[in-house]
Amino acid sequence: MKKILNNPVDYVDEMLAGFTAAHPEFYRLHGDSGRVVARATAGKAGKVGIVTGGGSGHLPVFTGYVGPGLLDACAIGDVFASPSAEQMADAIRAADSGAGVLRLYGNYGGDIMNFDMAGDLVEFDDIRCTTVVLADDVASAKPDEADKRRGVAGMVYAFKIAGAAADAGHDLDAVTAVAQKAADACRSVGVALSPCTVPQAGKPTFTIADDEMEMGMGIHGEPGVWRGKLRSADAIAGEMMDRLLDDMPLGAGDRVSVMVNSLGATPPEELYILYRVVKARLDAAGATIVMPLIGRYATSMEMTGVSFTLFKLDEQLETFLKAPCDCAFWSVK
Repeated sequence: MKKILNNPVDYVDEMLAGFTAAHPEFYRLHGDSGRVVARATAGKAGKVGIVTGGGSGHLPVFTGYVGPGLLDACAIGDVFASPSAEQMADAIRAADSGAGVLRLYGNYGGDIMNFDMAGDLVEFDDIRCTTVVLADDVASAKPDEADKRRGVAGMVYAFKIAGAAADAGHDLDAVTAVAQKAADACRSVGVALSPCTVPQAGKPTFTIADDEMEMGMGIHGEPGVWRGKLRSADAIAGEMMDRLLDDMPLGAGDRVSVMVNSLGATPPEELYILYRVVKARLDAAGATIVMPLIGRYATSMEMTGVSFTLFKLDEQLETFLKAPCDCAFWSVK
């Protein structure tokens, strides 16, 4: 294993120490565990809180999207491991400004279990919670079993929409409803060319030959839909768009935001090569692209690979997408 680290056990805590020291205008550590990141300045009284949680190894998800117009707090676990229920409860308390808290996170068993337990814990603080679970990975289950799909990069859009709705002064039920609408409007698919290494494991999460790729692989190395020889950029992008558009057809008059996301090691140059195909396909369908995002938005350590997310918009979602937000990794003015 070649990584720039000290003791692997300290990997996440040292990362968070540097992370909050580098961006004090956005982030602060909250609570005794050292595993909750909150806004540097708390939201105004009476604002709905937005909280998320998940394992480390995916920056900017999850902690990076704490900030005005986005999340209020985040509980973070070890690399690819859920935070504890107690840590999630601390994040909920940090996010609460008296109007209730939306728990917004990916469809993974450990996160679901611990957030449910955290909700029970904060009942003693009279904090009302609601939940929206992201399940946008089309490769992980068929449409008739969409509730089994993994939550991947689509959660970035859901953070943005929920945060904008909360900052606009909507109540908890309204914020939850629009966050669910955003989650339902996202479709994602990924492809991996190389594994990554979890520091405490000290070995790659999976093995793949130098001349191979895996279509549909998850952000923790979950199996995809096929593995075979590495294909050209245009062929990879073409199949990824086929899978997304088969699941959520788009046509003339539709408006959609697009994310072409590096899973860690894929450089911006290759993302733009892929975006050519994405735009051509959507242009051919008659759809209009709004605020395309090309870069690192939801990673998997140093995995070489890419994910595409399509976010189908209506007037309300587009308004919230364009609303101001600010964090160290994404700013909308």
